[in-house]
Amino acid sequence: MATYIYEQKSWPAFRWNDEDICSLLSEVHRLRGYLAGRMQAVGFKTQRISLLQALTLDVVRSSEIEGETIDFAQVRSSIARKLKIDIEPRVRSTRSVDGIVEMSLDAARHHTAPLTHTRLFAWHALLFPTGRSNGMMIETGMYRTQEMQIVSGSYGRERVHYTAPPPGAVQAEMEAFVAWFNSDVQIDPVLKAAIAHFRFIIIHPFDDGNGRIARALTEMLMARADGSTERFYSLSDQIMADRKQYYRLLQSVQHSTGDITDWLVWHLQIVQRALLASIKTLDVAMDRSAFWQRYDSVDFNNRQRQVLNKVFDGLEGKLTTSRWARIAKCSQDSALRDIKDLIDKGILKQQAGGGRSTSYVVNEPTG
Repeated sequence: MATYIYEQKSWPAFRWNDEDICSLLSEVHRLRGYLAGRMQAVGFKTQRISLLQALTLDVVRSSEIEGETIDFAQVRSSIARKLKIDIEPRVRSTRSVDGIVEMSLDAARHHTAPLTHTRLFAWHALLFPTGRSNGMMIETGMYRTQEMQIVSGSYGRERVHYTAPPPGAVQAEMEAFVAWFNSDVQIDPVLKAAIAHFRFIIIHPFDDGNGRIARALTEMLMARADGSTERFYSLSDQIMADRKQYYRLLQSVQHSTGDITDWLVWHLQIVQRALLASIKTLDVAMDRSAFWQRYDSVDFNNRQRQVLNKVFDGLEGKLTTSRWARIAKCSQDSALRDIKDLIDKGILKQQAGGGRSTSYVVNEPTG
């Protein structure tokens, strides 16, 4: 049977090829600085909405990575309530959702506070407020006391993907991990975040919830790297988009003799994609804000506002009369009147072509 990385004498002294990560790491730092600068240039309201969107995505996607679906609106409302962000509509959130949100916010907003065993236990208890996971009782608010294997397949045909360190070794592993996490080790902070994610997953100290806590720890170290409590990009959203590779790499590198270059490269790519996605979202928000400011004196009906906001949200495909009617839930005649009104005001223009496939786009400002 293949040896696990934690069984190596060098564990947990990782190594990597600097040449393979140097240019990618530099690009990540450039994008971090660019995003921070852009955020300082926008209004407070745009910042708060961007923050809410990033945090909501992160919480929802982190659960989805583990195959669990939680209500987006509940998460959004829970975060907005805790951060005192005014949104509509608000919905009631469950105790479970509030717990997940509380853990995520604690990691980012209190990133300068030291990591402790007690804090980790509190996070774990927040993830499982009933002491159950998938209907089964688990050990909550404490490190596991049982063997841990990640297994798939039906009974009698199980496939073991990973066997974690024995329970008797967990306390010592976590003592070393927490000390390292809190130390001023001479390593790039973005790399430290990637290493912390991997090392925690390998230790697998809890009965359940290890992936979500590992990602919260990553967010905590990224917040330290950014020197800010505000999280404007979601790593979990990008990990979810590449979930197969996420698990494939974990399974591959868990048998490494200590070289984690592949993991670091992938993790830096995830950070890069998250930053680029956030920058794109911010561009859309700024375009939307500039549009409504430009036409502040123009009268729009509710249908027009609804469809135009949908366009700024990234409407896929062409905007036709039929599409307008479906989005605004109105008749074709009403849709056509709305469109012609905006064309007369110079806000929309008809694209080349005609007939039933006639489509429209927002007019670019001149001058």
